Amino acid sequence: MIRIGILGDIGSGKSYVANNFGYPVFNADEEVSKIYKQNKKIFVKLKTKLPKYISAFPIDKNEIAKAILSEKNNLKKIIRIIHNEVKIKMNLFLKKNKNKKIVILDIPLLLENKIYNKNDILVFVDSKKHEIEKRLIKRKNFNKKLINKFKKIQFKLSFKKNKSHFFIKNDFKKKTIKKEIKKILDQIL
Repeated sequence: MIRIGILGDIGSGKSYVANNFGYPVFNADEEVSKIYKQNKKIFVKLKTKLPKYISAFPIDKNEIAKAILSEKNNLKKIIRIIHNEVKIKMNLFLKKNKNKKIVILDIPLLLENKIYNKNDILVFVDSKKHEIEKRLIKRKNFNKKLINKFKKIQFKLSFKKNKSHFFIKNDFKKKTIKKEIKKILDQIL
């Protein structure tokens, strides 16, 4: 099984690119949303660590945002609790898809949390800054301060680019993305 990790800036279109590969995708952000909605054990852990912010199950993402913005160490506390659960979900995904030729890992902290293997193929999704900003502003829960907090815990984009084997210039046009993906697949298959 070939594992392709998708890297890039927040809002660069990593999930859009990942979903256009045509192979099973593990989307960490979607998994975190499911955990907040469905996992009572995680709720109890978060409520214990952040009693001032987490009030009821299912966990409200606005409460998570408030906790992150209120105290510097809260994001680290949340990541410690959520990260292990995401890793479990990823391992189940990999086991379920072990006979697939390729799987796509759409995990924002893939490098930071040392989730990748040295054999993973890393693809960096690059977008123009103004395109990213345009897309981020359209998001339902857009919060610039929150995005900046997340950026602070991520490796620099230059580091991620240097680690990457392939680059996709994302212009958010399906035709272009499909062409770029085909070039990558032609080289690795």
